[in-house]
Amino acid sequence: MNQLLNKFIICPYCGENIELIIDCSISDQSYIEDCEVCCRPIILSVIVDEEERVSVYCKHENE
Repeated sequence: MNQLLNKFIICPYCGENIELIIDCSISDQSYIEDCEVCCRPIILSVIVDEEERVSVYCKHENE
């Protein structure tokens, strides 16, 4: 699998489609990324499983 993967999520604040670039060489990661549209912080959890499937979970900071 390519080490970098483009993935789209929906911003939990403004509902806009946001593009992320995921580093697939890290199997379990959590970080905060600001929305490109409304600039609010999105908490992201990314899991890359043994079969190289990528799951992205996002939430706003008050959940």
